[in-house]
Amino acid sequence: MQSFRTEIENQVVEKDIIELADKIAKFNNLEIDEEKFRSLRLARGVYGQRQEGVQMIRIKLPYGKVMSNQLRRISEVSDEYSRGRLHITTRQDIQIHYVDLQRTPELWAELEKDEVTLREACGNVVRNVTASETAGIDVNEPFDVSPYADALYKFFLRNPICQEMGRKFKVSFSSTDEDTGLSYLHDLGFIAKKENGVRGFKVMVAGGLGSQPRHAETLYEFLAADKIIPVMEGVLRVFDRYGERKSRAKARMKFLLKDIGLEAFKELVEQEQKAIELKTVAIDADSYVASTPVSVEAPKVEVKNQEAFDLWKSTNIIPQKQAGYVAIGIKVLLGDFYTDKARLLADLVDTYAAGEIRLTLRQNIVIPFVKEDLVPLFYQELEKLGFVEAGYNKAIDITACPGTDTCNLGIASSTGIAAELEKVIAAEYPQYLKNEDLVIKISGCMNACGQHNMANIGFQGMTVRTPDKLVAPALQVLLGGGNLGNGNALFADKVVKVPSKRGPEALRRIFNDFEANANGKSFVEYYKVTGERYFYDLLNDLQDVTNLTQEDFIDWGEADKYVKEIGIGECAGVVIDLIATLFLESDEKIDNAKEAFENKVYSGAIYYAYQSIVNSAKASLLAADKKTNTHAGIISQFDEEFISSEKIDLGSSFAELIYQINKFAPTEEFAKKYINDANTFLQKVRAFRKAETAIA
Repeated sequence: MQSFRTEIENQVVEKDIIELADKIAKFNNLEIDEEKFRSLRLARGVYGQRQEGVQMIRIKLPYGKVMSNQLRRISEVSDEYSRGRLHITTRQDIQIHYVDLQRTPELWAELEKDEVTLREACGNVVRNVTASETAGIDVNEPFDVSPYADALYKFFLRNPICQEMGRKFKVSFSSTDEDTGLSYLHDLGFIAKKENGVRGFKVMVAGGLGSQPRHAETLYEFLAADKIIPVMEGVLRVFDRYGERKSRAKARMKFLLKDIGLEAFKELVEQEQKAIELKTVAIDADSYVASTPVSVEAPKVEVKNQEAFDLWKSTNIIPQKQAGYVAIGIKVLLGDFYTDKARLLADLVDTYAAGEIRLTLRQNIVIPFVKEDLVPLFYQELEKLGFVEAGYNKAIDITACPGTDTCNLGIASSTGIAAELEKVIAAEYPQYLKNEDLVIKISGCMNACGQHNMANIGFQGMTVRTPDKLVAPALQVLLGGGNLGNGNALFADKVVKVPSKRGPEALRRIFNDFEANANGKSFVEYYKVTGERYFYDLLNDLQDVTNLTQEDFIDWGEADKYVKEIGIGECAGVVIDLIATLFLESDEKIDNAKEAFENKVYSGAIYYAYQSIVNSAKASLLAADKKTNTHAGIISQFDEEFISSEKIDLGSSFAELIYQINKFAPTEEFAKKYINDANTFLQKVRAFRKAETAIA
C-alpha cells in the first residue's frame, strides 16, 4: 500500500485516518493479527460484506441530520469509491458498498472535508446517536432534542471509556411522548420532558432487539438535562467493567441488567460518580446552530395530476411548529437511492428550503422548513426524481435490512420480499396508503437490523427443510408488536414459519381478517383480543413443506436456486487476543494516557491507564491458560491466580490497585500516580511472563 497522508486541518481526525492507513499496511504485511485488525477497522466504519474482497462503509450521521454540502460530499465519495448507491439504515446512517479496503483512508479523508465521519459507526463502541426525525419542528415537542443529542454524541466520540466495550451501545432521543426515537429498544433512551420549567428526560435503560428482545426499564422518570452526560458516563463505565466479553450473544447491556437487576445496576452507576470529573454538564441549547430557511418567492407551478398531488399531500406532508412551514416526507423504497438524485435533492433544499435533510429510522428522508406556498413546486421537482410515492410512514412503507444482498448474516432476502409486499398492498389494499396504525418490518436474520420483532407485522428470514432434506428460503411471521408511547411497547409473538414465496399470501390473510373483524380497533388492540393461537390457526396450512414447487426454492429478487450461505457477523465480534499483542497494546494505552495527561484531560488519562492495567492482567491470565470474561472477573481472577498464591507481589491486592479508579476524583495528582501504577504493573507482569517462559 502506498504511503498515505491527509490534508485535514483537524489533527485528531488526521491522526485517526493515518492510523487506519498504517494498520492496513501492517495487516497487508502480516504484522497484525486478523481478528485484532477487524476490531480496529470496525470502529472506523469499515465492515466486511457478503462478497469477498470488498467492504461496506457505514457513514455516521448523528441524529440523521445531513446538510446539503455533506450530501454532495457523500455522493462524490460513493461515485469515486463505490457504485453510486446510498443506503439509509434504521439508525440514520448511510451505507455504501463494494469498497476496496486499501482505499478506505482516502475515502474517509474526503468525507471529513465536510465534517462527515466514519469513526465509531461500527464496533464495540457508542454507535450513532439517533433521534426523532422531526426534532426541532415537532408541533408537540416540549423542546428541541437536537442540541442534547449533538452534545452527547460529541462528548463520547473517541472517549476512552467506550472504545473497547464488550459489545455495541445504542442511544436514542425522542422529541415527545410518542417516542418516535424508540427508547424502549435502546441501551439508553431519552424522552424529552419538562418539570417546573426545567428541561430533562425520562431515561430508559437496557432495551434491545436481536434474537432475545428485551424491553428497556425506567432508570429515571425525570433526569435534568445537565445530568444526562454524567449518568451516561457512569452507565458506560459499569457496562465496560461488568459486561460480558466471552459470549458475544450475551454481551449486550440488556443481559447485564437481567443478571444483576435494576437496583444493583443503579448502585454500581452511583459508585462511579466519584471518578467522573464533571458532575453536571450544562448543554447550551441556545448555541446550537439550527438550519435557517431561505427567503424566496414561490414560482408559479401548474400541477398536472391534481388527484395524485392531493393524495401525496394527505400522506407525505408533516405539520411543523414554525408558522408558515411544513416538512415533506419522502418514501424511499428499501432506503436505497442514488447519487444523481442525491445531488439534485441537495440543490433543491439549498434553493428552496433550509439546506438540510433528515434521515429517518424507517429509512426515509424528511425535508424540513418548506414554505407552505412552495409545496406544489416541491411536488413538481421531487416527481422528476421519482420521490413522490404516497404513503410516507404508512402501512405501505415497509422497513427492511439489506439481508442476503450484502450482509454476511443474511439467511433469506428481506429486500426482495419487502418490494413484493409493497406491490401487494398498493394493488390490493390501497386504503393502507393512508394507514398510520399498521407498521411492517423485515429482517434477513434473527439479529433484527430491520427491527421486525417490534412491528405490528414482522417477517424474519429463515429456512425450511422438506422431508427430502431440501432447503428453501422461509419467513417467520411475527405479530402483535407495537410502540405504545412514553417508553412503553410490545414485542411481537412468533406465530408461524412459511416458505418465502408464501409471504404475500400470509399478509393477505392477516389483512383480510383485520379488515373483516377488527371493528375499528388498532392492529395492536385487535391482536390482544384475538391472540397468537387465533393467527396460528389462520396461517398454519401455509407452513406445509410437503407440497413445495420449484418456484419455492428461488428467493424473492433472485433467479437462481436458493443456497444457504451464512458468514461471520461483524456487528462487534469478540476478538481473539494474543498475549504478546496484549502487552504491546498495554504499552500503547500508557502512551495514550501520557498524551491525555499532557493535554490536561485527566479523566481520559486515568481511563487509558485503567485499560492498560486490565489488559496486562488479561494477558497474564491467558498465559496461565485461564479463560477470561468481564473486567470485574479478570480482576478477581488475577488476585486468585497471582496475588493470593504470592506469584506476584504488588504490595496490595490487585483489586485495591485497579479499583482506585472509582475511589478518587480525577485530579492531576491521581492521574499521575495511576499512570505510574499502570506502568509499574505492566513491567512486573512482563517480567513474570519472561521468567516463566525462560523456565519453560
